[in-house]
Amino acid sequence: MTRPETDTAAVLKAAQDNLWMHFTRHSSYDAGEVPMITRGDGAYIYDIHGKRYLDGLSGLFVVQVGHGRAELAEAAAKQAQELAFFPLWSYAHPKAAELASRLAELTPGDLNRVFFTTGGGEAVESAWKLAKQYFKITGRPDKYKVISRSIAYHGTPQGALSITGIPAFKAPFEPLVPGSVRVPNTNYYRADEITGMPGMTPEQFGRWAADQIGKAIEMEGPDTVAAVFVEPVQNAGGCFPPPPGYFQRLREICDQHDVLLVSDEVICAFGRLGTMFGGQKFDYVPDIITCAKGLTSGYSPIGAMIASERLFEPFASGTTTFSHGYTFGGHPVSAAVALANLDLFEREDLLGHVQRNEPVFRAKLETLRDLPIVGDVRGAGYFYGIELVKDRDTKETFDDEESERLLRGFLSKALYEAGLYCRADDRGDPVVQLAPPLTCGPEEFDEIESILRSVLTEAWKRL
Repeated sequence: MTRPETDTAAVLKAAQDNLWMHFTRHSSYDAGEVPMITRGDGAYIYDIHGKRYLDGLSGLFVVQVGHGRAELAEAAAKQAQELAFFPLWSYAHPKAAELASRLAELTPGDLNRVFFTTGGGEAVESAWKLAKQYFKITGRPDKYKVISRSIAYHGTPQGALSITGIPAFKAPFEPLVPGSVRVPNTNYYRADEITGMPGMTPEQFGRWAADQIGKAIEMEGPDTVAAVFVEPVQNAGGCFPPPPGYFQRLREICDQHDVLLVSDEVICAFGRLGTMFGGQKFDYVPDIITCAKGLTSGYSPIGAMIASERLFEPFASGTTTFSHGYTFGGHPVSAAVALANLDLFEREDLLGHVQRNEPVFRAKLETLRDLPIVGDVRGAGYFYGIELVKDRDTKETFDDEESERLLRGFLSKALYEAGLYCRADDRGDPVVQLAPPLTCGPEEFDEIESILRSVLTEAWKRL
């Protein structure tokens, strides 16, 4: 049902006058209305005026099963009638227990202990706090530092923000939590610049990048480093997959120094890479997984820190308590939706669907390499970044003014107006990021490529 025009005007005015949006430059809307999305259906979303857009980002790497799935809404309604809320503070409820068991069955190794949060940043925060307390109660209180990668995004709470490797996001809130150390990321496209050693093969670069983490641990002192936080495919900067052998070497380094390997899978878990957990895509078993987003496909908020039995063991007896928690962590309604979402994954073989269609999606995006503005196409599963360059031969990127004009002045708005919701991002070098719902196939891939080709061609002309 369409809204009367008076309602439309009122909602748009409320967005202008009262709504404080996240990561938003509000001055962008001084001369125009705030984009207002009112509904979704499958891979598509619709704005308040009824215009349709392909959701090329799954909301925000979230809506794995697509929009408008009635069974997920029904699961939420049914649970809300039965038990709308109860906390996990010394008491349990069935849906949280069932979901924890289900996740333990799906995780690799012995990651069997599930600590629920309401989102990804809280899961990262929980993982760092667990690492600190674990080493304190096992007699190594000086192990509190964390290693993370350049340009990596791990969340906005004070601890998670400290781990984040994007200086511009951190500067307004400094000083932050001490003890976070940065190492190079795995952007093979820029490997010559990162290493200062041109001509490395992907395998050589993977070994080099992992060894930089080992060197950082040794520089800080292994007796002071608690954990390494890495994403299976790094999001910020534009989808950096790991080079061959990277995670195997990193696992060796962490074991050598008794440092916890934390796999931040807030984006990469639940099918985004074609596996239930991102580490399974690249054949490594971490000590902790942090996850959120796709666990409910966004139909209700939930996150989790999933830890190995070794990390839980000191808390299993005696008087030791992990004095940490969230009011809405493991919310009964969200847990019920997550269980229904996992049922849907199995029933529709979404992991198999992504695995079968990953080469098709990649091949379609690879055709964009014939555009002079496209420097690199990279990613895995249904998670890709297209890096934009000023000179493809030299890989020269855009300066700050050009990037401002290209991304914010043209690309973001032009892609949206052309019917594609995705992300034009310059937290590292300028990229366009794509992560459509896992239900998408060749027809949606063709539409994505067609819109990108048209808009990127126009962007090049404007430069």
